[in-house]
Amino acid sequence: MMKRIIWATVAMAAGSPAVAAPLPDAVRAMIEAALASDEPQTIAAVVAIARRTNPESAAEIDAMTADHDRELAAKAKANADAERERLASAGLFSLWTGQFELGGSWSTGNSRTLGLYGGAKLKRSGLDWQHDMSLRIDYQETDGQPTTERAVAAWQPRYKISPSYYAFGLTQYEHDRFLGYEHRLTAGLGLGVVAVNTPRMRLEFDAGPAFRYTSFYDGGPDEQRIAGRGGLNLKWTPWTRVTLAQELAVYVQKDNTTAASTTSIETLLFGPLKGRLSYNVQYERDAPPDQKRTDTVSRASLVYSF
Repeated sequence: MMKRIIWATVAMAAGSPAVAAPLPDAVRAMIEAALASDEPQTIAAVVAIARRTNPESAAEIDAMTADHDRELAAKAKANADAERERLASAGLFSLWTGQFELGGSWSTGNSRTLGLYGGAKLKRSGLDWQHDMSLRIDYQETDGQPTTERAVAAWQPRYKISPSYYAFGLTQYEHDRFLGYEHRLTAGLGLGVVAVNTPRMRLEFDAGPAFRYTSFYDGGPDEQRIAGRGGLNLKWTPWTRVTLAQELAVYVQKDNTTAASTTSIETLLFGPLKGRLSYNVQYERDAPPDQKRTDTVSRASLVYSF
């Protein structure tokens, strides 16, 4: 009987878990330094080494990382709540950002050419709604004769359905003497998706129906058409001081298709001032017979952001 009791005691001792060993001070300090850095890759690497070299202290290591994760989650929630409160309580004239752009050229010699360009963008991003307003004017003349005369003004309100989806409306006015239309008014709506949203890149697609009213320079009858509209907006910051952007809008309607594309690169000069190079393409399938369907403008300008 005594032998059985002894063997049972030995078996129970062999099957019981080992008592956890305290984490060495040096290892604890290393983990605390990694957690304080808030760098996920550093934390993962240090914790993995600590686990491998101190397996008997795994429970204490897990407790340290769990406490850190809870603190981060609580801080993120507090920041999100504060931001929501700030946006919800903002007045009508708060939260606006924007930029003003100005460029020009003057050349003399065999011909005299004057080119002027001005643009402005305003944006207000609130809790549920975002408003984008823009104005662009191009004018150029050669030997006193206008060769480019274009103006575009637009307002696009946007309702944020979720971080990845939105509904939008569009009101736009256009004037382009050399593509044949004196006034063109566009009203539209639709849905959009944010395909990519990272600190360095944002890519959006949207589409929907639009109504367009156009009056022409040639005295022809005014035109009213239902069109389908598709748009793309890309902004990419490959380096801290450089931003590449692409804006594209295509309208497909009966007897005509139009498209507007602007490709640009911006570089930060100093403070709020940037230098900008851009290339604009305007396509009008139903342009007047004596005009080309495609019109392009290359610009170098200064941009003031606020």
